[in-house]
Amino acid sequence: MTVSPVSRRERKKAATRQAIADAALELFLERGYDQVSIRDIADAADVSTTTVFKHFTGKEALVFDQDEERETELVAAVRQRPAGQSIPEALRRHVLDTWLPIEAHPQRAGFTQLVDSTPELRAYAEHMWTRHTDALAAAIADELGVGHDDLACTTLARYVLEIPALARGRQDRRAAVETIFDILARGWQPPGRPTTPPTGGSTTGS
Repeated sequence: MTVSPVSRRERKKAATRQAIADAALELFLERGYDQVSIRDIADAADVSTTTVFKHFTGKEALVFDQDEERETELVAAVRQRPAGQSIPEALRRHVLDTWLPIEAHPQRAGFTQLVDSTPELRAYAEHMWTRHTDALAAAIADELGVGHDDLACTTLARYVLEIPALARGRQDRRAAVETIFDILARGWQPPGRPTTPPTGGSTTGS
């Protein structure tokens, strides 16, 4: 597949958008979400308020500036997985490759505290989680040739998107992610008992 080169105009547009988002996060972490205005962000990024609104719908979107990109990558992990790779395994690789670096970012703790302490951001994050779940469930259903309301596909999508929250507080986050995906692939086993190997034939394992 041939990928069209990104134009200079698009590169400049992306750079401006990133500069605005970076400036906003720095101000939010420094002053608190409610103490920062769009004008403050525009001044810090050296752009006009009009430019800010050309790139973002509002303050919440400035915090979650990679929302659409994350959803696109999530769906692509399913639709563009290598031949022969199961959907759960493709999602395992995606979570390990994308979420672990995010968690290791030096601003991650501050970002999490910012969201958890701000009602507007918590609400935005919940709506974002729902949208990503719906998009992932639809992608899984399409790959399996079933309806978008298929319960197995929706369940897998929901479990996968809960994994970061479940693994975040663990000392070894990678091991936690691996353990949770093993449960999804093999079924739950009581702690301390031998792991039962996969039996195959799962409707979500194609």
